[in-house]
Amino acid sequence: MNPPPYLPRRAPRSRFVTVRGLRYHLLEWGAPVAGRAPLVMAHGWMDVAASFQFVVDAFAQERHVVALDWRGFGASDAGPGGAYWFPDYLADLDALLDAPELGLAGAPVDLLGHSMGGNVVMLYAGVRPARVRRLVNLEGFGMPKAPPELAPRRYAQWLDELRAPARLKPYVSLDAVAARLRETNPLLAPDKAAWLAGQWASETPDGRWALRADPAHKRANPVLYRVDEVLACWKRIEAPLLWVEGDRTDVAKWWGHRYPRAEFDERLAVVPNVERCTLSPAGHMLHHDQPEALAARLETFLG
Repeated sequence: MNPPPYLPRRAPRSRFVTVRGLRYHLLEWGAPVAGRAPLVMAHGWMDVAASFQFVVDAFAQERHVVALDWRGFGASDAGPGGAYWFPDYLADLDALLDAPELGLAGAPVDLLGHSMGGNVVMLYAGVRPARVRRLVNLEGFGMPKAPPELAPRRYAQWLDELRAPARLKPYVSLDAVAARLRETNPLLAPDKAAWLAGQWASETPDGRWALRADPAHKRANPVLYRVDEVLACWKRIEAPLLWVEGDRTDVAKWWGHRYPRAEFDERLAVVPNVERCTLSPAGHMLHHDQPEALAARLETFLG
């Protein structure tokens, strides 16, 4: 028998904001607190805003938190043309922080991102340094160098993939979604997997379950990852940065010899003010594996 789903301690408010012509979905916890910056949280690839529920529940003090569903994820609109790249994520985040409905435009925010979201917030903090008071990167390692010689092949791959509809694997039940989550992350507790499955997927008319994500995210990105440009942005970060990783994360499984861990450490060294933290036992989804430890570290860092 499957365990009952996790029961959240702090219920979020769901809201929608129009951003650059797209209907963006947000989750919001708590209310503004005088003298305390709001915390804006950005999820990773193939994830949703609700992924941060466990961390929000673990905060010892009430805090105003806003988490977004990136375009094409969760309940946010898909991007036009089925194309996704970092410039659009940066522009979406910039517009969200200035949206009058959210009331975040008056002062710098605390900004946190996981994985892909971590990469986006790092770029944003260098492009708009005055908008960020404190910066948190949860395992947003960036990507291997992409030499320009790869461009013709990458563009061709993208064009070829555009010719056929993109699809995501369906699941026969919500339990199957939860099982997939635990297969990917064995550290994920069964009750949390059962709860996340209902946030991560929705039922289709044929009775199966599909991820709340635009299948176009699976297509190749035609824009190469330009490390020199990324580091030029990172050098301009003014906010103190908290880098957090799990002790069981092995970047070699993702990139092999193309992007050794030592190279990431060299990149991170260009950021002026960095604190490092390792959570144990935890993997890439460390906000699921160790939400209490992460929340405590965040509260110390954010103040």
